[in-house]
Amino acid sequence: MKLVIGASLILAGSLTAAHAAECGKVSIADMNWNSGSMMAHIDRFILEHGYGCDAELVPGDTMPTGTSMVEKGEPDIAPEFWSNSLKDAIEKGVKENRLKVAGKSLSDGGEEGFWVPKYLVDKDPSLATIAGIKANAKMFKHPEDPNKAAFWGCPAGWNCQISNTNLFKALELEKSGFELIDPGSGAALSGSIAKAYEREKPWFGYYWAPTAVLGKYQMVKVDFGSGTDPEHHISCITQVECENPKVTMYPPSPVHTITTIEFADRAPEAFNYLSKRAFKNDQMNILLAWMEENQADGEIAMEHFLKNYPDDWAAWVSSDVAEKIKSALKRL
Repeated sequence: MKLVIGASLILAGSLTAAHAAECGKVSIADMNWNSGSMMAHIDRFILEHGYGCDAELVPGDTMPTGTSMVEKGEPDIAPEFWSNSLKDAIEKGVKENRLKVAGKSLSDGGEEGFWVPKYLVDKDPSLATIAGIKANAKMFKHPEDPNKAAFWGCPAGWNCQISNTNLFKALELEKSGFELIDPGSGAALSGSIAKAYEREKPWFGYYWAPTAVLGKYQMVKVDFGSGTDPEHHISCITQVECENPKVTMYPPSPVHTITTIEFADRAPEAFNYLSKRAFKNDQMNILLAWMEENQADGEIAMEHFLKNYPDDWAAWVSSDVAEKIKSALKRL
C-alpha cells in the first residue's frame, strides 16, 4: 500500500511539474487603469496557482502593449484590451498568426460618450442633446478662461484623446465657444466630475464605462442626433489622420483578452480559462466602486474578488483548478 501511495505521489508531482513546464513563464500586462489592473492580478493568481504558470506582471498601456505584442511577441497576455484602439494592428497580428483573441473581458463591451450630470438634464432636458449643449455653452465655464466654455477630454497619450479631438471638430464645438481641455491625468478628469457634483455645477466632457465614476455619479450621455456609424468611427474618428471627421455616436467598444499565439499553443488549458474569464459592466462597476472607496490597488481588489465572488470565478475553471485556487487563497 505504501508503495502504491508513494508511486501516486510521485506521479502527481511529475504531472504538476509537467503542467508548470507546459505553461512556463507568462508575462501579463498590468494595465494602468483599475479594471485592467484588477484583471491582470486575477489572471496572475489563477494562472500561477491553478495552472502552474510562472506568471509575472509587467507595466501595460493600450498602444505600447498592443504594438509590442504584435512586433515583439511580448507580453504574453493583455487582459483588458480595448481592441478598437489598434484594430488594424491587432487584426494583422491575428492574420499573421502572431496573436489570438481569447474572448471578451467585458461581455457587454465598453461604453464611451460625452456626458453631463443628470441634475442638469432634470432641470433642462435639452441638455441631453448636443444642440442643447451648444445653445447653453456659456454655462459650462472654463476653469481658467471665463470667455470660453469647457469640454473635458482625455489626457494626452490616451487613445481616446484622438476620438475626442476628431469629434470635437466634427461637432464644431469650438464655434460654440468650447475649448478641449486636457486634464493631465485620469484622476484629474474624474476629479473634475466629482468637484462639479459636489457643487451641483455644470460639467460636460468625455467618460467611459464600466467605471466607478459612472457608478457613483448619475450621468446622462449626450445624444448627438446622428446615430452610430461604426465604420466611420473606426476608419476615421479613432485615427490621428482623420481629415474630414463626421458626427457619430460612439459604438459599443469591444473589449477583449488578447494573447500571443505562442502562449495559446503552449498552454491551451490556461488559454481556455482566459476565453471564459469575463465581467459584466454592472458587476465591474460595483468592483470599481469598492476599489475607490477602499483605496485598493489591483492586487487588493484581486483578493477581494476571489474571496467574495467564488461562484463567479469558479465558472471559469475546472473543479480541480478551483480547489487549487481556494487552497492558495487560504494562505493569503
